[in-house]
Amino acid sequence: MPDQPPKHIRNFPYFRCAPLSQGHGGVRQPALEDGNGAAGEEYPLTGHAHAHDAAARRQLEGRHFRLAEALAEYLHETVRREHWGYAGDEQLSNGQLIAEAYRGIRPAPGYPACPDHTEKATLWKLLGADEVGISLTEHFAMYPSASVSGIYLGHPKSRYFAVGPIDREQVEDYAGRKGISVAEAERWLQPNLGYERGR
Repeated sequence: MPDQPPKHIRNFPYFRCAPLSQGHGGVRQPALEDGNGAAGEEYPLTGHAHAHDAAARRQLEGRHFRLAEALAEYLHETVRREHWGYAGDEQLSNGQLIAEAYRGIRPAPGYPACPDHTEKATLWKLLGADEVGISLTEHFAMYPSASVSGIYLGHPKSRYFAVGPIDREQVEDYAGRKGISVAEAERWLQPNLGYERGR
């Protein structure tokens, strides 16, 4: 993923996801990916008495989105408390969970810390997400749309951050590391470009 802009043009710490998987005190900290979604058809109202009821459809969509997000939060908590065990005694209130008072982060491709949606293809291969019925469109949107994916990072210094405007040199470096053209990298990173494309 692209990094935040260089330190000399920012007034706050410089963050990137890669070092957060290195661990703390020299101990390797694993990164774990997750993907989950509401099972079945996109919004299975076909044949239902309210199949043509827009309000019923929106309610069902909302339930699917909430279920997928709740499952992602539950899985993240289970990893922190049981599988990795670094937060075995964690007892957070709803407010603390919303305020992200836990250790670790769950960034995802397409979100502020990982703005390149194309990285979902790598995640999908690692997870075998297609095998459980979650697929990607040609523009890397998840289907069913009430699906969630992410990467768990448990480093004690991890925190959520956003990749800000990136310069052409950073895009060229990223494109080279990813093995794609600069134009392709610019296409997917358009919202984060700190310059006009083609200049």
